[in-house]
Amino acid sequence: MSSTNIPFLQNVLSNHQFLHSTVDTQFIDENQDLFIMKPVQNRAQKLLHYLGHVMVNGPTTPIPVKAKPSSIDPVIPTVPMGEPPVGFRDVLLREGPEGFAKAVRAHPGLLLMDTTFRDAHQSLLATRVRTYDLKKIAPYVSHSFSNLFSLENWGGATFDVAMRFLYECPWKRLQELRTLVPNIPFQMLLRGANAVGYTNYPDNAVFKFCEVAKENGMDIFRVFDSLNYLPNMMLGMEAAGRAGGVVEAAISYTGDVSDPMRQKYSLEYYINLSEELMRAGTHILCIKDMAGLLKPESSRILISALRDRFPDVPIHIHTHDTAGAGVASMLACAEAGADVVDVAVDSMAGMTSQPSIGAMVACTKGTKFNTGIALEKVFDYSEYWEVTRGLYAPFDCTATMKSGNADVYENEIPGGQYTNLHFQAHSMGLGNKFKQVKKSYSEANKLLGDLIKVTPSSKIVGDLAQFMVQNNLTRAEVEERAAELSFPLSVVEFLQGHIGIPHGGFPEPFRTKVLKSLPRIEGRPGATLPPLDFDALEAGLRSSHGDDITAEDVMSAAMYPKVFQEYKEFTGSFGPVDCLSTRLFLDGPKIAEEFQVEIERGKILHIKALAVGDLNKTGQRGVFFELNGQLRSVLVKDNVASKEMKFHPKALKSVRGHVGAPMPGKVIEVKVEPGQKVEKGQPLCVVSAMKMETVVNSPLTGVVALIHVNTDTCLEGDDLILEITAEE
Repeated sequence: MSSTNIPFLQNVLSNHQFLHSTVDTQFIDENQDLFIMKPVQNRAQKLLHYLGHVMVNGPTTPIPVKAKPSSIDPVIPTVPMGEPPVGFRDVLLREGPEGFAKAVRAHPGLLLMDTTFRDAHQSLLATRVRTYDLKKIAPYVSHSFSNLFSLENWGGATFDVAMRFLYECPWKRLQELRTLVPNIPFQMLLRGANAVGYTNYPDNAVFKFCEVAKENGMDIFRVFDSLNYLPNMMLGMEAAGRAGGVVEAAISYTGDVSDPMRQKYSLEYYINLSEELMRAGTHILCIKDMAGLLKPESSRILISALRDRFPDVPIHIHTHDTAGAGVASMLACAEAGADVVDVAVDSMAGMTSQPSIGAMVACTKGTKFNTGIALEKVFDYSEYWEVTRGLYAPFDCTATMKSGNADVYENEIPGGQYTNLHFQAHSMGLGNKFKQVKKSYSEANKLLGDLIKVTPSSKIVGDLAQFMVQNNLTRAEVEERAAELSFPLSVVEFLQGHIGIPHGGFPEPFRTKVLKSLPRIEGRPGATLPPLDFDALEAGLRSSHGDDITAEDVMSAAMYPKVFQEYKEFTGSFGPVDCLSTRLFLDGPKIAEEFQVEIERGKILHIKALAVGDLNKTGQRGVFFELNGQLRSVLVKDNVASKEMKFHPKALKSVRGHVGAPMPGKVIEVKVEPGQKVEKGQPLCVVSAMKMETVVNSPLTGVVALIHVNTDTCLEGDDLILEITAEE
């Protein structure tokens, strides 16, 4: 049977006349639409190609830790039959955002938001948890924790990581979870005018983003700005509000309101900012303590003052448990009048994640702050995540980080970034210098004028800190040589005003020295951007990827054009990899392993991995499978063998002009060309890894002899980037 017959027969078999009435010999002539055949998706063959690729070449996603996913599968706790109990979402759908806020404020006990589906894994597992594992436990959450204030499951870094590293659609995650959890409000993190990106978008893109998110089931939008820059926050709040969402304006907390010596971010600063946000119409007021700096005493001072000033508005507190005082601080917040605090399931809590849900439930039991959550249900929930977490061993921060650390009160590094910096220091061979990296972080923060530090401002401080460590510079030396040093691009753009204006203005004379005659942005950075032409964007996507482009796809491309393009190319070659279990996705099957893959409801592939063949002359291997009882094979290029055929040289420590990669990563820019004269300290190229960009500088003055990389080259540590001939 030729491949064209199958789609034709499928059309016949789904034709209404053929199924429900009599047909004669004229049937085909009268139904010309039988010949309009859908292109075959060929998903099964593509998935075999993916599995073969992983079996030969290892994971397709960058792996920070040399560890294998655990071989144990999580047990899903029993879920009762029938509909889940009514939750707070019912109030929201019935009474709208204002009525919802009133109900939250009137609620007698302490309410909890569960961050397990987003911030907990963003902080501990490099944001890598896949929709596959979230969907499995979602019905249990819906039935067991119907009295949660909300489930945080979207936004922040999850949006781009889903496409960039997990090759799945972030919108599909939202849609599928919404179907499974109809009763608990969903909450997302929106970076104000940056939406879910690291840059400014045209205003209409931010408005459209919130509209599409709300249509797909998002309820509560926690809106923040990385500098607490009001014009950026107002834009995000207006976008979420106009879309019909609950607006939760979040003030990013830094400093220490209980320390009279630290007055840049004083109690008065937070009260004034809250007044502005209340005037702008926020439904809920949030304190976003992204580094876990709130101590019990500062919690009491800040929350009591806010509660006195705004008796009717719900107050929601977010923190990280980096120093270990999270539960104590959240209890203090509750006593001072907070309505909601953020927690994560016990096995995904603590350290740079949130305080544990079990601890909060147990500590408030029998008090007026009782959460109404059953502890034994928390235990089952925690057991699922404990085993699931083992599948993500290649991303688990505990590989290098064994505990939290109270030095966060000094360096103020946000939870998610603390983990990243730790990983990075290790991958760059600076593991023993992590203390120095943290010290440089607080020095870099002072250089930039003591900033609020959260994505993307925290990345700027981190980039400057790495730059100082790599070039062995003190704060005084950076200030003194500011006019001649080649700073990371993120630092230069920040000083130009690309992300907004920091509280207290830019640091001078540092800014003037760095920028010299470079242009500066006055006021809100996005205000001058022309509106995004969504029709043109959609037309372009349809011509590249065909007509099954959705409104959600258009939005993904608006936020991350390059990442979306790469994601579509990947799934075009490898199919719907989001259907694979996490172990298969990361590690591929073992030889003789039999497994099932459900590619859509009721459509199940039975697969058995049979063998990996020998290397052929072109550097490929055949990989053999049984698919639904039939033998199938795929040819896979062996990247390691091909690399050995074209061996990437290593930089030799003994050769002065050899410049090697400081860490594993991807080259994103080469700044020089062969024959060019370079000065010592001049930037040669930029390498990106783990959300950080590192500039590789010239170790000496001389002439570029050879360049061994180009843009997008993937490097291991110490791979040779280029060779410089020293000046005579």
